Amino acid sequence: MTIVNALIGLAALLAVTVGVGIFLQWRQGRPRRHIPHEVVEPERLGAAGLGENATLLQFSTELCARCPGVHRTLSAVADRHDGVRHLDVDLTHRPDIARHFHVLQTPTTLILDSEGVVQTRFGGVPSREVVELELARLSVAPAEV
Repeated sequence: MTIVNALIGLAALLAVTVGVGIFLQWRQGRPRRHIPHEVVEPERLGAAGLGENATLLQFSTELCARCPGVHRTLSAVADRHDGVRHLDVDLTHRPDIARHFHVLQTPTTLILDSEGVVQTRFGGVPSREVVELELARLSVAPAEV
């Protein structure tokens, strides 16, 4: 193997790595709507109930640096909408919930309809505007269960 071939291989590996990194960064905070629908039971999460119209369910951990900012954003959004509740579940001591909901990063946010069916999932930090749009979409179209 010559040094030229080694440099070409290294450049190709670097290009693939950068491409994968850009793709993963692009996916952060984007809503996913094609989710196997599941009804979330609030008691299992330690909550008394869900929101009348929608619930913003945030999964956090103690060591998550971005989670407090997401908590403030989701709380503010929930406060501005009647019937919307924000729940923050700390997964630090609840790995069973993390496994059940396939949480691989924190923060992860689920938007539930009034029945507790997962309608939208965000991995990473969702923007306030996108959360508002998802809530508006939920209030216009009835949930498909």
